[in-house]
Amino acid sequence: MPDVKHLRKGLNIRIKGVAEKVTMKMPLSATISIKPSDYFGFVPRLAVKPGDRVRAGDKVLTDKNKPEISLTSPVSGVIKEIIRAERRELQEVIIAADKEIEYKPFTRQDVNNVNRDMIIQALLDSGLWPVIKQRPFNLIADPAKMPRDIFISGFDTAPLAPDIDYLISGYEPEFLTGIDALAKLTAGRIHLSVDGRYPVPAVYSNCRKLTLHEFTGPHPAGNTGVQIHHIAPINKGEIVWTIHPQDVILVGRFFMKAITDTSRLVALTGPVVKRPMYFKVISGSSIAPLIAGNITEENVRYISGNVLTGRKISLDGHLGFSDVQITVIPEGNYHELLGWASPGFNKFSASRTFWSWLSPDRKYVPDTNLHGGRRAFVFSGQYESVLPMDILPVHLLKAILAEDIDQIENLGIYEVVEEDLALCEYVCTSKIEVQQLLRKGINLIIKEIS
Repeated sequence: MPDVKHLRKGLNIRIKGVAEKVTMKMPLSATISIKPSDYFGFVPRLAVKPGDRVRAGDKVLTDKNKPEISLTSPVSGVIKEIIRAERRELQEVIIAADKEIEYKPFTRQDVNNVNRDMIIQALLDSGLWPVIKQRPFNLIADPAKMPRDIFISGFDTAPLAPDIDYLISGYEPEFLTGIDALAKLTAGRIHLSVDGRYPVPAVYSNCRKLTLHEFTGPHPAGNTGVQIHHIAPINKGEIVWTIHPQDVILVGRFFMKAITDTSRLVALTGPVVKRPMYFKVISGSSIAPLIAGNITEENVRYISGNVLTGRKISLDGHLGFSDVQITVIPEGNYHELLGWASPGFNKFSASRTFWSWLSPDRKYVPDTNLHGGRRAFVFSGQYESVLPMDILPVHLLKAILAEDIDQIENLGIYEVVEEDLALCEYVCTSKIEVQQLLRKGINLIIKEIS
């Protein structure tokens, strides 16, 4: 039986618009986007130019620092546009997709009859290697290093998060093949955590290569970083790898079919969505066909991901490669006179500021209004109330502001990434951009180490 860990700290943000468990298979998107920003630490070098033709699985970008790591095209088609920002920073590569995908063929390999080096090389060649992340710092895993363990979260507690069990349903053979491949990449264990409120799915309980753990409690109990902290914390000098269950399916599918097929389920969620549901799409697809005719308002924010950690995109924008959720909420570009003095029956609050606390099961329609600007960064105890980890988040962030490397290391920088402190940003009275500040600290440590 898996061990059960009960977490008390955290916060469930109750929002209307959870996805109904119905899936619509979408036609192939007219354009596909590849974004280097989906991968922290990836320094892109173009392997193509506008007008070049590519197949699904052909290299589009390589990492300048580690040329063996590449991003490959999810579809066949023609390189339509290369989008750069100021100082010519590469932001996106847009591919005009064919109506039917032509896949680059790879050599089919039985994961049970190949060694670790062969699996790594196959994933590098396919372009799927970047779905494996490395902690600390949430970088693309270094293929030259051996992880202590591999961690997978089998449930997601973020606002309106898709049901992981539903994402995997029907893809159990691919998932188990992916686990077989991952098991050869570590000398340690593959830890998989599930929601302790429900029975353990058979696909997990029947797999002997998984070490199961059960967690109960509010968000961020479903975060991989929180689970690592409570199962086997990362010490200085150690590394572990993490991977999302849908990306495990991509790995397994590659070894079963010998093609780079990045189709996945994505949940369209949010209070202004007429019918929140799941869509089967290719990674990096345009969101416009999913949104068309399914939104109740015009002035809205489109988010690739969830409301805490997702990124704002435009209606003609594209999904992040590994994103499994699109959230649509009202924009908050308005001024509310004396909003703090109102009863707030329709406003969700992490404290008892508004009378809405009298309705503990009610779901709300939040918007993007910050309700104020930045203030003095003070100790309030708010961060600690929503972070079920044995670290001092305010002290850590202030050490980052001071650029005190020793203090940053001592206060737990190796254990956290942005999503772990996202709730701290949400409840912050001082309106501090916590996730942005934490990434600054991570970059400081990476620079110091290198």
